[in-house]
Amino acid sequence: MDFFYPNFNNDMWRIMGLVFFGDRNRFIAGDGRHFDKDAITGFCSVAGIALFDTASEVRRLKDNASDKFLEIVKATDIPELLGRIPGCHTVAVTGQKAAETAAGTFGCEVPSPGSCVDVKVVDVNGGSGFRECRLWRMPSSSRAYPLALEKKAELYRKMFMAEGIL
Repeated sequence: MDFFYPNFNNDMWRIMGLVFFGDRNRFIAGDGRHFDKDAITGFCSVAGIALFDTASEVRRLKDNASDKFLEIVKATDIPELLGRIPGCHTVAVTGQKAAETAAGTFGCEVPSPGSCVDVKVVDVNGGSGFRECRLWRMPSSSRAYPLALEKKAELYRKMFMAEGIL
């Protein structure tokens, strides 16, 4: 996989196009059948958006993409990862499995879709304190999640506005 959310049936890049540019097709390549990786990576770099998985080791229990049949063998140590990105103050996860996994690594409650909880992150770079971060749970960008694209984009817009990115 060259980049996150490459599946053309997943709406993540349509959501981002709507939120930031008012254009659901902003990140669709000229052939109309793929996402434009260069446009996406350039956008993320300028916008300060980094993407990473909440699990570093998984086991698929069935041969499909459903999180229902996904076993988390090893969760990503998100607080440690954030320690290496001192300017990051927001973590957003998409979907139930990612929200449960992230909340477990932070030791906090699982936020409801479109909302956040405050978490503390230890300064692992030699500091002695903590910093405040927020964990947002966003709706899944999968088309299997029963919410219209425009409604999903509204929730993402709300998050980006609350975080001062829009």
